[in-house]
Amino acid sequence: MKELRDKRVIRGLLSEIEKRTRELPSSPRIMEVCGTHTMTVHRYGLKNMLEKVGVEMVSGPGCPVCITPNEIHEAAIELVTENENFILTTFGDMTRVPTRKSSLQKAVPAAGSMVKIVYSPRESLEIAGSNPEKQVVFFGVGFEATIPGIALTLREAFEKSLANFSILSALWIIPPPLRAIVEAKEIALDGFLYPGHVSAIIGEKPYQFIAEEYGIPGAITGFEPSDILLGIFSILNQIKDGNATVSNEYSRVVRASGNPKALAVMEEMLETKDSYWRGLGLIPQSGLKIKKEYSAHDAEIRFNLSIKGGSGDLPGCRCGEVLQGLISPPQCPLFVEKCNPDSPYGPCMVSFEGACFVYYKYNPTIKNEL
Repeated sequence: MKELRDKRVIRGLLSEIEKRTRELPSSPRIMEVCGTHTMTVHRYGLKNMLEKVGVEMVSGPGCPVCITPNEIHEAAIELVTENENFILTTFGDMTRVPTRKSSLQKAVPAAGSMVKIVYSPRESLEIAGSNPEKQVVFFGVGFEATIPGIALTLREAFEKSLANFSILSALWIIPPPLRAIVEAKEIALDGFLYPGHVSAIIGEKPYQFIAEEYGIPGAITGFEPSDILLGIFSILNQIKDGNATVSNEYSRVVRASGNPKALAVMEEMLETKDSYWRGLGLIPQSGLKIKKEYSAHDAEIRFNLSIKGGSGDLPGCRCGEVLQGLISPPQCPLFVEKCNPDSPYGPCMVSFEGACFVYYKYNPTIKNEL
């Protein structure tokens, strides 16, 4: 790991990247899909370094908290405020997302009900087992990296016939929104940095269509500074050679075929569905839902929820445009003044992987200038 953060290695890679960009007809624009990549790019000052050598980095839709539509958050709020003896469990970031019905953090639960932050889906299962007199709903959110753990929890609940446990799912698949971004043609992109954690599960093949159908290069990368730069260098080489592909620059973790066991449990318990994404609208087969045979543990069915999606951001918030890469966070008029980590107005300022939060935390000069 020390080598991946070594300043001499980083300077060397930046030098090679600069040589390559000079050989290209225009400055390349590359989207880092993953929110953790966005954090690395800003935490280590890579965005400014890359701009100096001719590479523009753009943040993408790789934060599950950010892309989850308000309507799902509002359904969770309704569950805990309108049902007595009810425990809603979820990850910490999910409790802070503002909606037209406030947030889970500020919601007033019904009698005997509560919101509880957990650190794993299985913790919710244990809570259900310890509280048989209460309904326990896990508000589960995530991409392919965390979905297998949620699927395993669902299977265990089914096998134990745990009647008081269900899942309100906000589960998303990464490749479909990338197609949506490319086909929208609202932003010109020369390459994609693909997320390392997601790729450890799904492998290389799910991204191939971007190279084959659209001729856009891509690289799977890890989360250290040199990982990011190696991925960018690979993309620039693909551009120079005119040979778009999916290179795996994170082979110490990612196999070409992904993780077969994780994919198998996802396939066993879940199936794809059309889903709304914040900023991107309705994307075909971009989400996952619980299969019919396990619907006893599907909170949406058990509590007869009607979740439509598509209402967009709160008035004035431009999170949707940030997630598409159309604007950078400082271009939102609410950034810093009305929307900051202490008082977030949009989900991109809530999550540690949200682009607005990352820009705020790691770019102090932006705050001072504004």
